[in-house]
Amino acid sequence: MLFLDELPEFERRVLEVLREPLESGEIVIARARDKVRFPARFQLVAAMNPCPCGYLGDPTGRCRCSTEQIARYRNKLSGPLLDRIDLHLTVARESTTLNNQPCGETSADVAVRVAEARELQHRRQGCANAFLNLEGLRRHCELTPADQAWLEGACERLTLSLRAAHRLLKVARTLADLEGCEAIGRAHLAEALQYRPGSS
Repeated sequence: MLFLDELPEFERRVLEVLREPLESGEIVIARARDKVRFPARFQLVAAMNPCPCGYLGDPTGRCRCSTEQIARYRNKLSGPLLDRIDLHLTVARESTTLNNQPCGETSADVAVRVAEARELQHRRQGCANAFLNLEGLRRHCELTPADQAWLEGACERLTLSLRAAHRLLKVARTLADLEGCEAIGRAHLAEALQYRPGSS
């Protein structure tokens, strides 16, 4: 796992180098007469603030960043790099009051569901959904004609690339697996779409 905090603070050329290993799981080192491939499959987890000061959307109104400053900050991340990140989540600022009430599933319960979903994927196709190739996508991520048309319309409205659409399908397949559903449904597609940038 590779965790990058304050993602836009890294030099753009450094971030762009991550594109190929994120896609292929390999890194290629080329020198004068030789080219060597090394395995480089990793899970990227990255964090960033919503704006340079970090307070955009704060109810106190502390953010003083201009629209141009926010755009410049976010534009440090290229579209092709963002395409390769499957889940984009916005995390709300924690309140200052402590809340000891449990909420949602426990980590142990989630871990069991994830393990079951991964086992299902390996039985069905011999690999995790993230590693499905184009043929695997066609075979294991089939949609009804109505859902296919809905997804194509959504991708067109959000101007998603073909790569992003394929990754969205893999996430939807995983959501269906976590629920124990044999087929991908509209709800799985809609949830997967929410994890793409620009969909909110």
